[in-house]
Amino acid sequence: MITILAAAGADVAADANLLDTFGVNWKLFTFQLINFAIVIFVLKKFAFGPITAMLEQRKKRIAEGEEKLKRIETQLADSEERTAAALEKANADAQRLIEEAKESAAALSEEKTQEAINKAQDILAKAEANAKAEREQMVTELKQDFGKLVASTTAAVTGKVLTEEDNKRINQEALASVEG
Repeated sequence: MITILAAAGADVAADANLLDTFGVNWKLFTFQLINFAIVIFVLKKFAFGPITAMLEQRKKRIAEGEEKLKRIETQLADSEERTAAALEKANADAQRLIEEAKESAAALSEEKTQEAINKAQDILAKAEANAKAEREQMVTELKQDFGKLVASTTAAVTGKVLTEEDNKRINQEALASVEG
């Protein structure tokens, strides 16, 4: 082990001669190392730190944007599905309403037709009743006029003034002959 330490000490001495050979000034080298450390510290604190923080913020924003995009795509797909379902339901409802309207229109048409038929029958019945009443009134008036005509003719032929009783009897006989 001693030989190894002795050989290592010899290597260090040889290295020291090598540095002197190349003209390395230890004082300058030490200050340059200190300056280099200060520059590294300043750059890390004031340049690399903010740049790294800004890059991290951008990474976060990009990741958030991608998450939002995925959520939006999912919501869009859900919205399209809901819209398609709503359209299908609306079409089914519209078809059902059309069918109901057709059935209602047919039933209403049948009902209105039946009402029109009933009204027409009522009008015909009233017209027949009115015609029958008018006919009866005309027959009654005709009978009265016929009785008066017979009575006045009888009075003119016989040349006698008829009494109220004679007029009634002649009217009754004339009506009986007309009805019979």
